Amino acid sequence: MGEPAVIRVASVVDGKPFPTLFWLIDADLCLRLDRLEAAGWIAQLQSLIDSSDSLRQSMSCDHQRHRALRASFLSAGERELLERNGMMTALTERGIGGISEPSRVRCLHTWYAAHLVQPNTIGKLTDALLAGSPENRMSQPDPMTTTN
Repeated sequence: MGEPAVIRVASVVDGKPFPTLFWLIDADLCLRLDRLEAAGWIAQLQSLIDSSDSLRQSMSCDHQRHRALRASFLSAGERELLERNGMMTALTERGIGGISEPSRVRCLHTWYAAHLVQPNTIGKLTDALLAGSPENRMSQPDPMTTTN
């Protein structure tokens, strides 16, 4: 048996909505994702997404599934508290990692944590990057390479 890679976070913390449902706790995965982010892969993935209607549509579906999953964990008391205080939209209108723009990749960690629980588009692309094989890499140039 391995160690857990993801924990589920409460959607209401101190009486306020907390839209990040899953948190990546695997130190090795966190480091590998840190390195991808530092190498510029968020921008490269974003460029790929911006040029693909199908990727944007898939991401929208990912957010819808995630919102439904997050809602399923809310207790009646939490739901009533958020509705009474006008804060429910923080959970019903935000997607994976609390993202308000459905076609944005703000953080690989939040997408990947969610992917390990419920597969998603960015998680699948990240799987290919983590696999590291040349045929799985995006066709974009390495952002750390400079030309003079």
